[in-house]
Amino acid sequence: MFTVSDMMTPNPHTLQQHNTLADAKAIMEDVGIRHIPVTDMDEQLIGIVTQRDVLSAQESSLEHITKNNFLSTLDIPLEKCMHRTLMSVDPHASLKEAAVYMQKHKIGCLPVVEKKRLVGIITDADFVSIAINLLEIQEEIEPIADDNDAI
Repeated sequence: MFTVSDMMTPNPHTLQQHNTLADAKAIMEDVGIRHIPVTDMDEQLIGIVTQRDVLSAQESSLEHITKNNFLSTLDIPLEKCMHRTLMSVDPHASLKEAAVYMQKHKIGCLPVVEKKRLVGIITDADFVSIAINLLEIQEEIEPIADDNDAI
């Protein structure tokens, strides 16, 4: 049985609650990721910020001009906007359990937590990669039907 630890991204990029949405946006763009766990000084998971959060903030009605200063919602500290109600998974959980959980709850990632510490992350993109690998294996096992073999 494959477990979450077999496919997770270990030691994911993280931010702390004093970082801003602008920091999250920069990392997401630089590294090409869509989810950033927020941790405390002990690497305990306390929140998560997503690409959707960043995009929503940029389009938000919260952005406004105040006395010649432009206040951007991207300057908001993560502690004010991160998701605090978190779903996480143990690294020893089965991949199927994690996939079913993500599908059932319509979430794009699961932080992987062991002994209260963030040790990895598994995302919907990881499951797409798994599906592609399984399809490639299936193609290797099953011969491609030849039109001349048709009855």
